[in-house]
Amino acid sequence: QVQLVDTGGGSVEAGGSLRLSCTASGATARRLLMGWFRQAPGKEREGVACISSGGNTKYANSVKGRFTISKDDAKNTLYLQMNSLTPEDTAMYYCAATYGSGYVSLRVYTYNYWGQGTQVTVSS
Repeated sequence: QVQLVDTGGGSVEAGGSLRLSCTASGATARRLLMGWFRQAPGKEREGVACISSGGNTKYANSVKGRFTISKDDAKNTLYLQMNSLTPEDTAMYYCAATYGSGYVSLRVYTYNYWGQGTQVTVSS
């Protein structure tokens, strides 16, 4: 059983930055596809960025050039560096993972394990 704990959310002004972290236990990150998703009130959960077991990445168009996903396999930790934040980025952010290698996916149903979520609020 993979357990994910995501942290790092908070409140920032537009243009600011935040860094989210997600620590995995019960599995090694080298065997996992991992991603970040977000859900704003009244909206469906959407994929933000993901990284394959081998380090390939994929981003939603809305965050390309502003967000960077990375991981530290030795620490079993996933990161999301978020820069140039806008009020539209306000949402609950979730870390997610699934076993697999060689592919990337931003589809919610691809993932079997989820963190508890961390709130990101961006004010104008």
